[in-house]
Amino acid sequence: MLLSIAYLPNIQYFSKLLTGKKVLIEICDSYQKQSYRNRATIYGANGKQDLVIPVKRPYGNRTLMRDVLLDYDMPWNRVHWKAIVSAYKHSPFFDIFEPELAPCYRKKKKYLLEWNQYLINTLLEITDTPVTYELTDEFIPSDTPEYSDFRKSIHPKKRMQGSDPAFIPQPYFQVFSDKHGFLPNLSFIDLLFNEGSEAVFLCRKCTVTHRPGDPL
Repeated sequence: MLLSIAYLPNIQYFSKLLTGKKVLIEICDSYQKQSYRNRATIYGANGKQDLVIPVKRPYGNRTLMRDVLLDYDMPWNRVHWKAIVSAYKHSPFFDIFEPELAPCYRKKKKYLLEWNQYLINTLLEITDTPVTYELTDEFIPSDTPEYSDFRKSIHPKKRMQGSDPAFIPQPYFQVFSDKHGFLPNLSFIDLLFNEGSEAVFLCRKCTVTHRPGDPL
């Protein structure tokens, strides 16, 4: 399975990470703007809220994902954490996981890749979820037959999203659902803060592994 690197990945992404037999995360592709590489979507008081990381591309449009730098001209890390606290401080499990995640936002990494991987590993650690994945050391063409390729299809823009019949979002409690209804496929932290230890189970449940009538 092929995935792009992502900032606080959404539930669809995490479901692939949790259920893929062999997961490769692409870091040798050209950096794509307006993708999940530098943005995450949470559930704020006014509905969907995007957290976007400002970045610097040292080689312009030829910059590879692995070379993209974080831009601290604006204190985005403090702004993002403040937004997360505002969105989830009243969620059932915020007090449990806040001590694990808050220190992350006080650290400064140099590269976007380094930061994203750090957060993914932190989420896997605090949920006690053993997952093995590898980073690519060269670009893998999209027509490589042995991989299911989700590098472009897991995307914040609807017109870019590919078909994924194996992913079926499962409803769960959300703090502001009484105002805006259930919002599917947000960042995994939405599921984590609202469902706690059940988050990984519900994430796996979103993946269809067999169809009715198939042998179990």
